[in-house]
Amino acid sequence: MNPRRIAALGVLGLLVAGICAGQERPLVAPHAKAKVICTDCHQKEKPTTAAVPDEACMVCHGDYPAMKALTKDAKPNPHASPHDPILCTECHRQHKPPVVKCLECHEGKFTFKIK
Repeated sequence: MNPRRIAALGVLGLLVAGICAGQERPLVAPHAKAKVICTDCHQKEKPTTAAVPDEACMVCHGDYPAMKALTKDAKPNPHASPHDPILCTECHRQHKPPVVKCLECHEGKFTFKIK
């Protein structure tokens, strides 16, 4: 095998290994701007699952009553669900587009813009 091909395969191997090990995924702009890192939310140095406990969100964003108060002017208030508590990550998903969990059962009844 020629030396260039060996070098190219070596570089490719390192890139693949780095991607698999680091698995960097983009964050939403406010979290990226605040320099949030994986361990801030996942509470593990090298998370292997997408699981994020609500307590991790509450460190920066406050607890359920604080979020309800923050969005009190929204009609309806998305944090004042009669189904409380709904986990933060049910709607706010950092590595995927957000969803409005309410619309799974109440289709067409609400209009929310998730931040």
